[in-house]
Amino acid sequence: MRSSKIRSLTGLLAATAIVAASPALAGPSNSHASNGKALGKDKQNSVTSSPGSNGNGPGSNGGNGQGKGNGQGKGNGAGSGQTGSQSAAGGNQGSQGADVLVQLAGTPVAADTTLNRGQTKRVDLGSANTRAARAKLAAIRNDFKQWLKKNAPAAKVTSEFDIALSAVGVELNGTSVELLRSAPGVQTVEFQQVYRPLDDADPDLALIDAVSAWNSMGGSASAGHGVKVAIIDSGIENDHPCFKRVTDAQSKVIVNKVFNMRAKNLKLGPEPGPGQDHGTHVAGTIACYADTTVTVDGAAVLYEMSGVAPAAELGNYNVFPGPIENARSEDILNALEAAYADGMNVANMSLGGGSHGVQDLLTHAIDALDEGGMVVVVAAGNSGPGYFTVESPGMGERALTAGAYSVGHFMAVPVTVDGTVLSAAKGEFPLPVSQLTAPVALVMDGTGLGNGCAGVSVPSGSIAVIARGGCTFGMKIANAEASHAAAAIIVNNVAGAPTAMATDGVHATTIPAVMVGLGDRDFLLGKDGKTTTIGTQVAYAFSASNNLFMAGFSSQGPTDVDFRVKPDVVAPGVNVLSSVLGGKFEFFSGTSMATPHLAGMAAVVIGAHPTWTAAQVRSAIVNTANRVGLKGYSDGSPVSHPLIIGNGAASLPASLGAKLALNPVSTSFGAIPVGNGATWSRTIDVSVLSGSGAIDCSVSGAGYGCSVSGNVITVTYTPRAAGSNDNPGRLIVTQGGSPVATSVLFAWGK
Repeated sequence: MRSSKIRSLTGLLAATAIVAASPALAGPSNSHASNGKALGKDKQNSVTSSPGSNGNGPGSNGGNGQGKGNGQGKGNGAGSGQTGSQSAAGGNQGSQGADVLVQLAGTPVAADTTLNRGQTKRVDLGSANTRAARAKLAAIRNDFKQWLKKNAPAAKVTSEFDIALSAVGVELNGTSVELLRSAPGVQTVEFQQVYRPLDDADPDLALIDAVSAWNSMGGSASAGHGVKVAIIDSGIENDHPCFKRVTDAQSKVIVNKVFNMRAKNLKLGPEPGPGQDHGTHVAGTIACYADTTVTVDGAAVLYEMSGVAPAAELGNYNVFPGPIENARSEDILNALEAAYADGMNVANMSLGGGSHGVQDLLTHAIDALDEGGMVVVVAAGNSGPGYFTVESPGMGERALTAGAYSVGHFMAVPVTVDGTVLSAAKGEFPLPVSQLTAPVALVMDGTGLGNGCAGVSVPSGSIAVIARGGCTFGMKIANAEASHAAAAIIVNNVAGAPTAMATDGVHATTIPAVMVGLGDRDFLLGKDGKTTTIGTQVAYAFSASNNLFMAGFSSQGPTDVDFRVKPDVVAPGVNVLSSVLGGKFEFFSGTSMATPHLAGMAAVVIGAHPTWTAAQVRSAIVNTANRVGLKGYSDGSPVSHPLIIGNGAASLPASLGAKLALNPVSTSFGAIPVGNGATWSRTIDVSVLSGSGAIDCSVSGAGYGCSVSGNVITVTYTPRAAGSNDNPGRLIVTQGGSPVATSVLFAWGK
């Protein structure tokens, strides 16, 4: 199956070198297809197999890559903006006590122009007329509380307001939002939002600690200044507010070229074609101007967006122009060489394809460009979980290869089931024009909630409840519509909150559709036939508890043939908000979205350390990563396996402050025989970036050892006589007695 758009199927191989989606492999790939496309959004299913116990292994029972089209959507996040202890983990919000603000009639004190004010226009709260005005507002609140006591006794007023708003805070405790809206004097009911300080408000940037890194080097205006980043993708909207402000004479996109053999005949230029948002989204993550105002679907986002390297310049190297979905290896190679000739310091390649083994020339090209001083950042692919699912050219030794984890925000819609409010994610499928009320109808199979892929049978006019997995969202919803359902609710099947679903470009559907979290599944299983309302209001929602889930779709190592450790590191790639065509912003997911975070980091590091080589920049990012805090997609348990997370989650401040560079950044012994008592060795070159003191090493993992001679580390491995074929370890490198770098060690027993 192939995507019909560049914003390709999360979990389908969308590729530099593939015509159709490849399955997750049970062993080394033998794909030799020759076409490719960008890696992008989730149009489809879910994880179909476990990546190992508690999310810590790359394949169930130590096995191989099960499942192929596995993604977590455009906008995966929390419940709709709860605060305090109820921070919206995406489960049954009604049973937990969801919080809302209820705006009441009456003019708040600060806005009441009839009240006594001082010279600064501050209201005199002690004056008689102010006290009288506040008494009137209190009477309105008391009327509401009396109504609440009679009509919704489970609800609890938690706060009262009369200066900035005439309002109360209410803990719902299962009360319907629609019921509150019917109360006398109620103007508006909205889910509460979680606000964060503006300097560290962008959730993506917070996860890589970008703001503190900027502050250490003089602010955002210095982040990536003088650095050029090539976007080898589907084009960039040059006039987007991320790249050209009203006061700008020209865009920060300084190069615009097209590279595709078919583009000339079709007379296609470098600008993105209709609907080709992918390249613009990638570019925004890298270099959107600092503090850009953002709205999504008409709803305000509670922070101002910035790229990782907001001072960087961009080159648009369009290899997927207009309606063209695939690029050949030579198209991409032409773009890479042009980028190098144009003086680009970093190249972002959010694309991938099937492996060509040791003769994969595109990976060789990347190795050469890295040696020549250009950092090439590549998506690992969206074909996880399981062994051998990393795609070309991300399997290249000197590619900086990105895996993906989640950001805990999305655009939320209230769904009230039998009086309980759930938080659903809005995606590309429509919402009802006005709130839609109908009974829910569970789509069941022999094992529980069914995925609806083989068809849906529900009563006409009902709201079909369908499990994620097995086929595209478009197919599920089309099947529901064919059964005359009024709407569809998809239930997520991975840990965390719901995701914003993308259409698949194949199935034309018209009914509303939203997704709720896995935590809501058991609740819904007991609500067949119960009255349900899908609302129309969209609100930004954030919950830190939904950060750092590894994406089930994120491709995992080892690479085929050479058994190299990939990805190198992981970065935000689920629920990433960035720029799209038309001056707009949207949530996308995929390793495509993780890749520009690393490209932006590389740009910042180069700007701060212009004398560092590309290999040193890669090492600074990889070998300072943090492997603590990442969570498995299946149940949220801690995950640390290097074939899933590489060396961990990349951190910009740690990268800027790197003391040593390691080459290679990880060490694989390849596939080696077990049980013969032989000891294998590999060497790692160490270069000093800053600091002083003797270099030393230590290791973790059975069978590994290390020693240091000058600036060379020798790592040894003695295979175990028995055990799994998957044998990871860690190298810790110290300088002057302090740990300053870590690296993954790996061997595949045979």
